Amino acid sequence: MSAAVEHGPRPPATPRLTETLLAHLLALRDAPLAPATQAAARAFLRDSIGVAIAGAATPLACRLQALWQAGGSGQAQVWGTELRAPRDAAAMLNAFAIHCQEFDCVHEPAVVHPLAVTLAALLTDADARGGVSGEALLRALVIAVELAALIGICSRAPMRFFRPGMCGALGATAGLCALRGLDADASRHALGLACGQLSGTMQAHQEGLPTLALQIAWNARAALTAVDLAQAGLPGPRDFLEGPYGYFALVEGQAGVDWDAAPALAAIAAPVRAIEQISHKPFPTGRAAHGALDMLGELLRSHGFAPEQVARIELAAPPLVLRLVGRPLVEPLTPSHARLCLPYLLSTCLARGQVGLDDFTQDALADPVRSASADRVAWGGNDCTDANALAPQALRVTLQDGQCFGLTRDAILGAPQVPLAAAARDAKFAHCLDHAGAPFDAAARAALDACIAGVQALPCVRALADATVPSTALPRGHLDR
Repeated sequence: MSAAVEHGPRPPATPRLTETLLAHLLALRDAPLAPATQAAARAFLRDSIGVAIAGAATPLACRLQALWQAGGSGQAQVWGTELRAPRDAAAMLNAFAIHCQEFDCVHEPAVVHPLAVTLAALLTDADARGGVSGEALLRALVIAVELAALIGICSRAPMRFFRPGMCGALGATAGLCALRGLDADASRHALGLACGQLSGTMQAHQEGLPTLALQIAWNARAALTAVDLAQAGLPGPRDFLEGPYGYFALVEGQAGVDWDAAPALAAIAAPVRAIEQISHKPFPTGRAAHGALDMLGELLRSHGFAPEQVARIELAAPPLVLRLVGRPLVEPLTPSHARLCLPYLLSTCLARGQVGLDDFTQDALADPVRSASADRVAWGGNDCTDANALAPQALRVTLQDGQCFGLTRDAILGAPQVPLAAAARDAKFAHCLDHAGAPFDAAARAALDACIAGVQALPCVRALADATVPSTALPRGHLDR
C-alpha cells in the first residue's frame, strides 16, 4: 500500500498561547466576576457611551450617518441620534463615534483602545437580536477586553498596523461568541475568520487622518461577520494567532524579538482582569499627550504664569510618545491632526488652562490664541527604550525672566496607578452629553446614568441603547420591539 501524500506542513497541534487563551476565555464565561471587575466594566461602559454620544455629533460622523438616513427603519440604534440602521452599519457608526475624537479609554501596556471596537460590536448586536441581558453584555465585554489586551501586551515592537482596531476585532469576536453561546470549536473558527479580515495601518495616524476611526469601524463589522459565518458552520484557520501566517507573524513579526507570549501567559494566571487595568482619558487627544497636558496644567495652577511669560516648554518622553504626538503644527489645521499635535495641545492648554471638545471645532482651530505658543514647544527622547511605553515623562517650562519650573510623571493621569477621580469622570460624562447632537435634558441624563449603573439588572439591553437617544427624539420605548 502506498504511503499517504502530505499536502503541505501540518499546523502545530497545540500552540501553547492559543490554547491557553481559548481555555481562559471559555472559563470566563462561567467564572464569578470579582466586584472590582464588574465596577470597572460599568465605569468604562459609561465612559465609552458618553464619548460615543459626543462623537456622533461631529461633522464626519454626521456625514456617515447620512448614508443610512433614507434607509427606513433599521435593526439597531445609532447612539446619540434618532437614527436606527442595519446592524452592521449601526456597529460601524457607533465604533466610529467612540474613537473619532480620541476621547476613548486605553489599555496602555497593550497600546489598545479596548472598548471602541468591542462595545460597538457587542451592544449593537445585542440590540439588533434582542433578548440579551445586561449581565450577559457585561460579561461579554469583560471577555472581549481580555482578549484584545492579552494579544496587545505580547508586542515588543513599534506599531506598523493599527493595533487598536485589529486587537479590538479579535476581542469583539471572542465577546460575541460568548454572547451567542458558540462552543469552543465554533469560537476558534470565528477568531480565525476574524483574523482574515483584520485591517488598518499606522499610515492614517502618521498623516493625522480620521481614517483611524474608520479602521475601528471596519473591524467592528469584521467581528460581526466572522461570528455570523462561524455560527453558520463555515471554518476558519485554527492556528490564527501563532501559525506561520497568523496574526503574530504577519502583524508583529519575529517570535522572541517582535513579540513574546510570556506577558499574556502571566496575565492569564493573575487574578486581575484586563478591564481593571484600563486608563481613562481626561482629555480628547491622543493618550500620548496626556502626561504633558497634565503636567502643564499643574504648573499653571501652582505658579500662575501667563502665556506671554513663557519662553519655552520642553517635554522629554519615551519613543512612543514622540512618534504619536511629536508632530509640527501645520496649516490648514484639521481636528484629527490637532488632537495628535503637541504644539497645538500645549499651546491651547497654556492659553485656556485645559483642553476640551470645544478646542477642535473649525473656529477653535483657526483661533490664533490657541496656537500662539506653538513655536515655543519642543520635545525629545529620554532614557526609556520600551517601544510601547508612555512613561516616564518630564516637562520643563522656562519663563522669559529665566525662571524654570518642572515636573515628572512615572504614570499618566487616568491610569490605574493615578486613577481619574469620580468627580472628574462625572464631569467628563457631562461634558460629552453637553456636546451631543441634540439636547440631553436632566431627565434624559438621569435615565441614561441609571440605566448604565443598573445594567446588570436589565432583562434586555435594548433599554440601554434606547437611553442613548437625545431628549428631543421620540419617547423612550417608542419602538414595539
